[in-house]
Amino acid sequence: MTFQIQAVTVYGKQPGQIRTVPFRTGALNIVTGDSRRGKSALLTIIDYCLASSDYPVKAGKVRKYVGAYAVTLTKPGRQLFVARRAPEQGNAVSTVLCVLSQAPGTPPPPLEELTFATPLDAAKDLLSDFCGIDRTVKVPAVARAQTIAPSIRHALYFCFQAQNEVANPDLLFHSQGEEWRPNTIRGVIPYFLGAVDPEQAALRNRLRLLRRDLSDLEAKLAQARDLGPASGQARALLTEAVEAGLLPRRDTEPTTEEVLSLLRSALESNNLLTLEFRPADDSDPLAAAIGRRAQLRRAVGQSRARITDLKRAVEENDDFAGEAREQRRRLASLGLMRLSPDTSQAAQCPVCESPIASANTTVATIMHDLERLDGDLQVIGSDTPALQRQMALEEEQLQQLRAALSRNQDEINEISAGLRALQQEPDQAQRAAHVRGRISLYLDTTAQHVSTPQVEDRRDDLQRQIAELEELLSDDTQDDRLTSYLSLISQNIRTKAAALELDHSDAPIRLDVNRLTVVADTADGPVRLADMGSAENHLGYHVATLLSLHEWFSEHRGPVPRTLILDQPSQVYFPPDYTGEPTPQGTDLSHLLNVYRIINDTVQALDGALQVIVVEHADLSDPLFRDHVVERWRYSNNQALVPPEWITEMTDDEDN
Repeated sequence: MTFQIQAVTVYGKQPGQIRTVPFRTGALNIVTGDSRRGKSALLTIIDYCLASSDYPVKAGKVRKYVGAYAVTLTKPGRQLFVARRAPEQGNAVSTVLCVLSQAPGTPPPPLEELTFATPLDAAKDLLSDFCGIDRTVKVPAVARAQTIAPSIRHALYFCFQAQNEVANPDLLFHSQGEEWRPNTIRGVIPYFLGAVDPEQAALRNRLRLLRRDLSDLEAKLAQARDLGPASGQARALLTEAVEAGLLPRRDTEPTTEEVLSLLRSALESNNLLTLEFRPADDSDPLAAAIGRRAQLRRAVGQSRARITDLKRAVEENDDFAGEAREQRRRLASLGLMRLSPDTSQAAQCPVCESPIASANTTVATIMHDLERLDGDLQVIGSDTPALQRQMALEEEQLQQLRAALSRNQDEINEISAGLRALQQEPDQAQRAAHVRGRISLYLDTTAQHVSTPQVEDRRDDLQRQIAELEELLSDDTQDDRLTSYLSLISQNIRTKAAALELDHSDAPIRLDVNRLTVVADTADGPVRLADMGSAENHLGYHVATLLSLHEWFSEHRGPVPRTLILDQPSQVYFPPDYTGEPTPQGTDLSHLLNVYRIINDTVQALDGALQVIVVEHADLSDPLFRDHVVERWRYSNNQALVPPEWITEMTDDEDN
């Protein structure tokens, strides 16, 4: 079970100053008032106390005269009091909160009795638990290589509609316009709608971690192979060791396994002066390496040409097979002819069963063509897999040639560097010592190559675990569940849109979670919310969507606070500077009252499971509005969020 908001409390900066705004749970609450009386601050105060990472309260009297904020959260049998100080001067935000578990009905305590000692992350976890969010669940973040652990902060996307959001054609959810938020909203919607199975989510997260580990291991394995004894650098050092007299010359090319052993032999010589130095012959190791590079390049070109020819042959086979199958389907209609049991020839018409002996010649010709096509298709069917296998072998050989080219380039670079260094050595002994030093450094660097078999074994184990998890997840129906749930929610949105007399409400309406908008599927094509004219449509679809989502959350125990806060929906029908007098009449008033009727009907239908808080400039005399007003903050009655007695000075530019 999740919570609703019992009260919002502000503490002044002077001792003993405390102001509490109570709300009715399971009901529609309207706070109406003039501009700069603190109405819009209510949403930002609630946001701040629910573990916001920034300080959303706008500059004005609230910031100037309030030193701490608090909300009282309630659910059956439990009450949680959460307080948070305003940031101290020079700080962007306060990072510690006061979180108290209270008996239901306990009033907010005085400021001096509060201890602010709960870190922000710990407070977020406590609030997530109080909201009923399973913090063991992790869902994949859309378009990001990480997972998300749903929290109270994510649940608030579906609870708030700020003044610039409630009728915004481009933004359907709270904070949708901020960086990374759209992908985060897309990622957490399945969880809050109940489409995510916790066990399946845990398996998916485990699968993601295993795939990441496998990728890391493969990168290490590739690095180990590059540093292995068969690398171009190792072979170049071997050539230098021979030229420096550390190793005897060989008539054959050493194998991969022999290279490292030879380098160690060169390094283990104890006395350089006793080595049998041989003058370098006329052979040029650099020229030999460059010659091998030319051969490798020719081989790469030839391999690419063969792969191109094989691809062309496969495409031609596919084209011919397609045409042949089409011709066979046409000729196969001959199968409708009834054959004589005595002659095995077409003897009767399949429709009227009359004899058709004169058609036997034609039938025989068609049957011959059909048999020939079957033979051609059989040949093509057997050729294509063979061509594909040959192409795979050629591509593997091409990869080996490219690796050899890379090693050859390393060898050329190493020989060139060695030759430059050797030119500076005055005698054979110093040349040999220089080469030994380079060999020692190389062997120390490549020591990790010894662990390669363990990496291979670990990779095999990871691949086995990944295969097992993929098998377990093959029957997961999360996407199907989400599609079904969105379809049902969309039907409710359409019903409310029709009651609000919105445009396109006669067409199918759907909540598009990929684009995070509402779409009407009309006969002329889909129409997104941003393309619908009239601010009244924008407001109406926002209200219809959020109410429908909260109906779903309430009926299916979604872990979202049972509170919806709307900031000034009347802005669509009244001018921005409207102060409440006089009350407009006519169509606009009727449409605004219709919005409140839909809100109130939804609240009553859920029988206490939903609380709606609306802050308004308008102050309507109709009972549908008047009976739900809990606070009236106007200059005429000297009421506001910040009591007048707290204000010791005022400036003309303060605005809240």
